[in-house]
Amino acid sequence: MQPSSESAFRLPHELHGDGPHKVIAVHGWFADRAAFAPIVPDLDRETFQYALVDLRGYGEAKDVPGAYTTAEGAADVLDLADRLGWRRFSLIGHSMGASVAQRVVAAAEERVRRLVGVSPVPASGLPLPPEQWELFSTADTRPGNRRAILDVTTGGVRPAAWLDRMVRRSLERSDAKAFRSWLDSWTGDDFHTGVEGSTVPALAVTGQLDPALPADLMRATWLRWFVRGELVDLPVCGHYAMDEAPLALIRVAEDFLRADRA
Repeated sequence: MQPSSESAFRLPHELHGDGPHKVIAVHGWFADRAAFAPIVPDLDRETFQYALVDLRGYGEAKDVPGAYTTAEGAADVLDLADRLGWRRFSLIGHSMGASVAQRVVAAAEERVRRLVGVSPVPASGLPLPPEQWELFSTADTRPGNRRAILDVTTGGVRPAAWLDRMVRRSLERSDAKAFRSWLDSWTGDDFHTGVEGSTVPALAVTGQLDPALPADLMRATWLRWFVRGELVDLPVCGHYAMDEAPLALIRVAEDFLRADRA
């Protein structure tokens, strides 16, 4: 996978901080880079510089055509790193965004300092049983399905107003066609042989209230494939750690990133 420096498209992004350790953060299926908004005020801007991106079909790239695949997303991330002049960088990816981040490792492992996956979709994909597939595959046009997914993956304990707000944001910040296409990629793509045996330090952060991507799944996938893999399972947290436990997430993620002082 080779990003094209001649491409007219550049991932929309915002930069935070001016530290020497560069980090690209990739959002998940439900939202654009605004998914990271709850943690932005308390990031370490002296140690790190963060680039929060919008994948094709989301946010400022909502109307950008594409294949809407993890491979394309990884190529776009590498292209942005080139444009920013970031030869080496770390990655943070949430859910689907962690699948994109792992694709970057598979394509250009030598460029990745450290990897943090927040409720990460494994590099083997996430096949869904028929009843779940029906719920997810029609969520592009059914807001109620998006709400149900949010509720289940956060343990059924979050306020109704928060669920409603997350659904509104999801509808506003994503293109329905792209949303549906991305689903096929992050559930069906299996590229785990591309990361198996990787020596990139890789932290998986899971939430104990998330039945979809629990710690046991990470032990069977992430920790087996990444030689220097680590796992933190956050209590009283589900699939959306940025919203549910922002300070805890910042602490574990930045402590892990800060361990690399190259």
